[in-house]
Amino acid sequence: MVKFCPKCGSIMIPDKKRGVFVCRRCGYEEPINPEDAKAYKRTEEVKHKPDEGVIVVEQDFSTLPTAKVTCPKCGYHEAWYWELQTRAGDEPSTIFYKCKRCGYVWRSYE
Repeated sequence: MVKFCPKCGSIMIPDKKRGVFVCRRCGYEEPINPEDAKAYKRTEEVKHKPDEGVIVVEQDFSTLPTAKVTCPKCGYHEAWYWELQTRAGDEPSTIFYKCKRCGYVWRSYE
């Protein structure tokens, strides 16, 4: 459900903590009807610029598949791996490895 500001016509954002709709453009506020409050949901999309680089999210690596590759740092022969599209869509993806012994991360461009 979307609510528009009666003053300027912009979309009003629900502030459930304060119990009001707020217009980001002109600041107009209007109380939220408690019965209708559940129908409103606020979501925000985070957009990153191409020059911000690759975002690394920490995760439980034990769920990733393993490969028999040699770690360039410690020489161990087993690593977790994952694949990301880091270049143009018409180019192959990049495979990242993380050594199971020392935790060193490196990439392979196929």
